[in-house]
Formats: sequence, structure tokens, C-alpha cells
Amino acid sequence: MANSFIASIRYSYQLLADLPFISATKAVHLSPLIMVLPSYVSGVSSIPLLGETIGAHFDRVAARWAGREALVVRHQNIRWTFAQFKEHVDALAAGLLALGLEPGDRIGIWSPNNAEWVLTQFASAKAGLILVTVNPAYRVSELEHALRKSGCKALVLARSFKTSDYLGMLRILAPELSSAEPGRLQAQKLPALHCVIHLGDEAEPGMFRFSDVQRTGRAHEREKLNALQQLLQFDDAINIQFTSGTTGAPKGATLSHHNILNNAFFVAEAMGLREGDRLCIPVPLYHCFGMVMSTLACVTHGATMVFPSEGFDPLAVLQAVEEEHCTALHGVPTMFIAEMEHPEFKRFDLSSLRAGIMAGSPCPIEVMRRVMDCMHMRNITIAYGMTETSPVSFQSAINDPIERRVSTVGRIHPHLEVKIVDIEGKVIPRGTPGELLTRGYSVMRGYWDDPQQTADAIDEAGWMHTGDLATIDEEGYCNIVGRIKDMVIRGGENIYPREVEEFLFRHAKIEAVQVVGVPDQKYSEELCAWIKLRHGESMTEQEVREFCQGQIAHYKIPRHICFVTEFPMTITGKVQKYLIRQQMIQQLGLQEQQTA
Repeated sequence: MANSFIASIRYSYQLLADLPFISATKAVHLSPLIMVLPSYVSGVSSIPLLGETIGAHFDRVAARWAGREALVVRHQNIRWTFAQFKEHVDALAAGLLALGLEPGDRIGIWSPNNAEWVLTQFASAKAGLILVTVNPAYRVSELEHALRKSGCKALVLARSFKTSDYLGMLRILAPELSSAEPGRLQAQKLPALHCVIHLGDEAEPGMFRFSDVQRTGRAHEREKLNALQQLLQFDDAINIQFTSGTTGAPKGATLSHHNILNNAFFVAEAMGLREGDRLCIPVPLYHCFGMVMSTLACVTHGATMVFPSEGFDPLAVLQAVEEEHCTALHGVPTMFIAEMEHPEFKRFDLSSLRAGIMAGSPCPIEVMRRVMDCMHMRNITIAYGMTETSPVSFQSAINDPIERRVSTVGRIHPHLEVKIVDIEGKVIPRGTPGELLTRGYSVMRGYWDDPQQTADAIDEAGWMHTGDLATIDEEGYCNIVGRIKDMVIRGGENIYPREVEEFLFRHAKIEAVQVVGVPDQKYSEELCAWIKLRHGESMTEQEVREFCQGQIAHYKIPRHICFVTEFPMTITGKVQKYLIRQQMIQQLGLQEQQTA
């Protein structure tokens, strides 16, 4: 489509040159105005948006594929068909209504991946509740902020996960639980929270057991649940996700049925997901990658959700893919690297794999190539977006040329718009780096109870300001250059860390690399590279610099080089570059440069 558009412009220019009142010289002067394409794209599609709630869509899907396997949770020995899955969802939804929860109430979930998480996701949608997804890595103060900010009336939580004692942390915030009647909690620090549901089998003071809630709903609640499906609207809020910022308290991105149901559908379309596929899901459910691009995408296309473990474990992923004959796999780059670097990787038969998505953070080109070659994922795609846009805006397609699929984030999703702007907010020519703005059905309703932050993020014309630096080429393919805040300015030269990372990834000894800017008295900023080597390899700083010499500009060669065994990460597998920067500033005894 982009090629035909460009051709039509060129043809128009030739027509102008042929007109008797426009000389060839004048036409040449006009050509820059005619030939320069703006960095704006819109997703045209013959497939309409889904105009229904998640509950209504789920009921149709469950009836259509009743006998097909819907959910496999290997660490819980659970295998449910769509019909069985629906029965569990409806039982929980009726039980939540029986507890006195009403449409619009917020219900939090604080747990690693399990069947109960998926049930809560779909049951809350059918009951008209707003699901607040709490990061499993949160500690006491972060949990308090999430529950208070969203006004959670109910909370579903696991007993513990790894080093996190969830019940213990909640009791610190709400010691009143020890004497409260279940469903009647009155906590000073959490005034909105009245109902706590835990996933264990033992009785806990002040709490309901999850299994008991599933048995609480009666005929009255079932009737109410059925009636609700006619009353709920697809523009209703359905989910609050707290974004992890580097400064300030996390903000609650508020998403609707329409936002995430449609994004899930078109994500599945782009990756070529089809009825009968089996998707291995190692990404956390609390994030959009897990609950939208994975579970909801599977439901829209009649595919099976396969959970290998409650938290990411590369060996469990490899075992699940082989034993469950998974046809697709999701993950962030660090997950795919961990799977391919596992000592037992070569013994697993992964030939059933065909498709998948690598997303969540910038995807190194060399990692993409290895996944396609070594994991048989010839149809793997890259997706780009953010929580506030439900989340995907760009995605590569399975029929894109391989070079495009490994070096870009693809083209615009259907029914969305994107423009790239300069510092003044003006659209810039294609190929020029600028901030990426997006508009359309996927843009969140706003940050929960935060109109000022919402106004700062979404302008009057409805454009969501992402804070990402990007370029769009003549054919509409997008390349993410980096974050605006990550761009390094060394002696007046703009450096995009991702470009340097991509180059260093080519070295055979390097498994992973992260590049940040650190303060420098002479140049204002200098580059610092944290390098993780492949198992058994050794390397010196001089080797790194010699590898760069003559291959990239001298000012892009990292001044500071550190060899590390791990990076500071979020639970979703995103590297926390600001922590790398902070650690290097402290380690090198540097001071932040003051700016006017």
C-alpha cells in the first residue's frame, strides 16, 4: 500500500512537470514538497473492531469451541476444555457477586501465574468488576499505594511466591484481619478494602478461601450474572495496571473491554494464531503481555493457553513446549536468551513451534535470528507498545521479509494512527527520529484518579505521548531508537544506546549488553556498557574497544565497560537502565551535570 502511494506521488510530480504552465525547473523546486512523506501512518483494515464486552465474547467462544482444550496449567495439573473453563469462570463470577461486589468495584489480584489468576481475569470481566493487577514483586509500601489509589474493595492473593510472603505483608498493612469477620474488614490504612480472598486450602483469619467463593454463588447470583451481560458496555473500565516509572509513584493505566479485547484479537491475527494452536505462556499475567497478548488472544482465536510454571523458568518452558507440542511461544528477549543458553537446550525437540511474539523491551536483531533458526519459530513477530495503549501499536507480520522482521517492529496495527513529532510537536519527515505518538481505540481511558497525569500524557487531540524515540520509513515500518530519557548527548552528538547495543551483540562472546549514559565533565555525558558474556567466555575492555574501532563512530565507543553476570530487571524481564546508571555514578564517583 505504501509503495503504491509513493508511486502515485511520483506520477503526480511527472504530471506537474508535463503541464505547459509549469516548467521542469519549477517542478524540480516543487519536488521536495511532493516527495517528502510525513511520519504519519494509519492502520487500514477490512476487519471491523469487536463491539462487545469480554464477557459476551467469552460466552460465544466457549460455546463455539466447548470441547477444545482451553487451559493447561502444568504446575497445578489442570486441563480444562472451554466448556469446563466457562463453568469455573461463571461459578467464580457468581461467587464474587454473592460477596456483595457490584459492577465498577475494584478487585485486586496479587499472585504469580496460576489457574486462579486466569479465572479471576475472566470472572471479574463478566461480573463488571475492574481488575487491579498487582505486581508480584511489590513490597508493603507499593502494595499500599496500589490498593489505596485504586480503592480496591476486594483482594485475591496467593500465600507466597519465592521470597515474597504475601499474607505476611498484607497483615502488616491490615493487622485488623486477625479479628475481622471475612468480608467485613475495616482497616485503617486500607479503608476501601473489605474482602480478602486467599488461594490456600487452610483457613486464614478474616479471609475467604478462593475455593469457597467459587461455591458461594446460587441461582440468584447466576441470574444476576446473566442479566449483567446485557447491561455492561464495552467502553466500561475493566482493568487498572500500575506502570513502573523511574520517578514518582506508579500510575494506574485504566483500560476498557474495548481496549484490550480488540488489541488481543489483532495481536493474534498478526502472529498468525489459529484455532487449535497451543501457546506457551511464561510471561507474567499481571502485565498486558500475559493477560492481553497471551490469554485473551488465545480466547479470541480458540487456541490453548499453556502455563509451564508459576514464574519464569527456562527449563520448564523447554519441557512444556516439547511435551505439550506447543505451536507458539511468547517472551521478552531475556527469556528467549535464557532458554537458548540453558545447558540442556539442545536435547529438547522444539520442532512443533511455528509462531510467537518477542516483546516487552527492545529486541536485539541477533537474538531474533537465533530464535528463528534454533527454535524453529519461523513466524515469530515483534510487537511494540505500552501499557497505556492496551498495549500493542506496531507489530511485524508473518509474511514480512525476514530482514524487516528482525530489524523493525513492523507496521501499524489496524484501526490505529501513529505520528512522529519533533520537540515542538510538529510531524517530521520519514526516517527522522522523533517522539512516537499514537491515537485510536487502544488508548487508555486515563490514569485512575489522576486527571493531571492523564492530561500530561494524552493531548487535546487524543494523541498518547509515549516518550519513545522512533522512525518510520517510506514503507511504514517502524524502528524504535530508544527512550527520550535514554538518549545520550556526548559533546553535542546525539547517541542512541540501542544502536551501540545492536552492534556489540554481534560479537560471538557477548550474550547480552546494556548501554547507558553517565555524567562526564568534559563531554557532559559518556557511554557506559554493561556486558554479560556467554558461559565459559572471557573478554577484556581492550577487546571490546578493538571490536568497535573502525566499525562505529569514535564517540559511540563506550568509555566505561563493565562485565556483569546479571542486569537489574523488572519481573516482566525489562532491564532497569536507570539503576545501572545510578550504580555507575556511585561506583565511578561521578556527579550529575547541572543544566539550566
